[in-house]
Amino acid sequence: MEKVKLNNGLAMPQVGLGVWKVPLDVTAKMVATAVENDYTLIDTAKQYGNEQGVGQGIAAGLAATGKSRDDLFLTTKIFNGDQGDYDRVRNAVNQQLAALQTDYVDLLLLHWPVFNRYNTSWKALEDIYRDGQAKAIGVCNFNVDHLTNLLDHAEIKPMVNQIEFNPRIHQPDTVAFCQGQHIQLEAWSPLGNGQLLDNPVINKIAKAKGKSPAQVELRWEIQQGFVVIPKSTHVARMKENADIFDFSLDADEMEEIAMLDEEKHSIWYQKFRWSGNPDGVDDYIAKPGAY
Repeated sequence: MEKVKLNNGLAMPQVGLGVWKVPLDVTAKMVATAVENDYTLIDTAKQYGNEQGVGQGIAAGLAATGKSRDDLFLTTKIFNGDQGDYDRVRNAVNQQLAALQTDYVDLLLLHWPVFNRYNTSWKALEDIYRDGQAKAIGVCNFNVDHLTNLLDHAEIKPMVNQIEFNPRIHQPDTVAFCQGQHIQLEAWSPLGNGQLLDNPVINKIAKAKGKSPAQVELRWEIQQGFVVIPKSTHVARMKENADIFDFSLDADEMEEIAMLDEEKHSIWYQKFRWSGNPDGVDDYIAKPGAY
């Protein structure tokens, strides 16, 4: 597994396992299977309602393989309803670490740029980082305006920005800004909810390379320097998603895939997007695990 180096020097695997919308009772087996098949990056969040299952799965996977916690790269995120109060963020992280059965996470992210809350939340993350409860800190779904505002108030620059990125949506302004600031980009929904797996351009390239359409999409992203976190509960698919380092796409193939851009978020993005309401009345702010 190839790695990228974050702006604090920490090495981060370039392919990992996402667990969004995976039920709690399925998560433990899924994560254990991933660890047993050499996945090291696991990405979860309090919002997903399955951190406990991730912790159980990691424990089982480590026991089965003889690996140690330090062999893994674990990411979780600050729930929107916990944002905006320093002590609430710190207390929430302590509870999340307990659920994950660990003393630290490798990466802790603000899940969304909640209006009037994220700068205060970031101060808590800076101290969490200084105290060693997180080896790296970053954000999710921050655009250029959010990042500019955060950098105006921050003492520590975010190390990662996790955004929706796949052949259908490129967010070029955010990507360029992060690259200029040496903030590592990480793609959630790197397969675009499967909407391009039947696309003739993707399939033509896949056939030429002897790879699957999913492998071609993921390769297109990692060649641009992204970290990717595809989700699968099936071991064969997990192995396939990680097997993308033995081929490359040429410039023409990269451009053909880039031309598929529609700059449209996934159909469920609006439900979870940043709320402009500082009172956070939306269900996704109020209820962890509510999809």
